Order: sequence, then C-alpha cells, then structure tokens
Amino acid sequence: MQASISRDGITDRTFFLFNAVVSALALAFIAWILLGRAAGPAGGVDLSFLPAVNASLNGLAAVLLASGWVAIRNRNVRLHRYLMVAAFAASALFLVCYLTYHFVHGDTRYQGEGLLRTIYFTILISHVVLSIGVVPAALTSFYFVWKRQWERHRRLNRVALPIWLYVSVTGVVIYFMLRTST
Repeated sequence: MQASISRDGITDRTFFLFNAVVSALALAFIAWILLGRAAGPAGGVDLSFLPAVNASLNGLAAVLLASGWVAIRNRNVRLHRYLMVAAFAASALFLVCYLTYHFVHGDTRYQGEGLLRTIYFTILISHVVLSIGVVPAALTSFYFVWKRQWERHRRLNRVALPIWLYVSVTGVVIYFMLRTST
C-alpha cells in the first residue's frame, strides 16, 4: 500500500480508511433495517412492486457487468467505463429500493420445502456473504481507475467482477424462488 501523497493529495491509506468507514456504516445500516427493527407500514404505503423492480435492477446490473467485461476484452475502454458506471448505478439503485422495501414490509419468508428449501438457503447465504464485499470492491476499483493504477485495477477485478456478477444473478434467482414458493 502506497503512503505517499499523489498529485491529487489523496493517499491510498486515506482512501482505504474512507472506504472502510463507508462500507462499515452501510453494512451496519443494512443490518439495522433487516435485523434490528420491526418493519411496519409507513403511512399505508404499499411497496409490494419493489421486489420485481429489485430483480430487474439486479438483472440489469448483471447484463451491464458482462457487457463491460466484453467491452474491455475488445479494448473499448470508453464503452467499458460507461457500462461499469451504469452497473454501479443500477446496483446502488437496487440497494436503495431493497432497503426501502424492507424498511416498510420486512422480510419475505421462503415457503418451499425439501431440496428446494436447501437450494434456496444455500444460494441466499452465499449471496448475502459475497454481497458484503461488493461495495468496498467496487469503490476500490473506481479508485484505482481514478489513480490510473491499471494493474491494481485489473488484479482486483479478476476477483471482484465474478463476485459482483454472481451476487447480481443470484439476486434474480432468489426473487423467482421466493415468488414461486408462495
């Protein structure tokens, strides 16, 4: 990790501290909404349409991520940049909608039984665990681009891209498994 100040005045240490604080606060907020408070109606607001919106945003993020990967493989850096920023925006909007839905409606219980229940929870657990790293990895990836540290950007994204793609795709799978279990 470099500690020297660059032309923009930001050190890696400063960024990684910022990233850790933002990621920890986001995770704490998500945990509070999902585990620490009782959901309840917010003035009679019905947001039952949001799970479908969330699945659509996850699907869109997956398509954008895959397209961004194809663009960079074809050396189309400009298109890659636009697609990756769009994927981040789709994932960020997903997170806002997801938290809004759960703030108002709480959890949706899986009703399936037997092998499907085991498959559902296996996918859900891996989805949740891996999703924890997406925000800090995406922010770090953008930071490496901003600093023009291309090799660090490439190394990180050899791991981060498949995880982010997996989280996006399994988000859609979880939605359909929940919808078909009721």
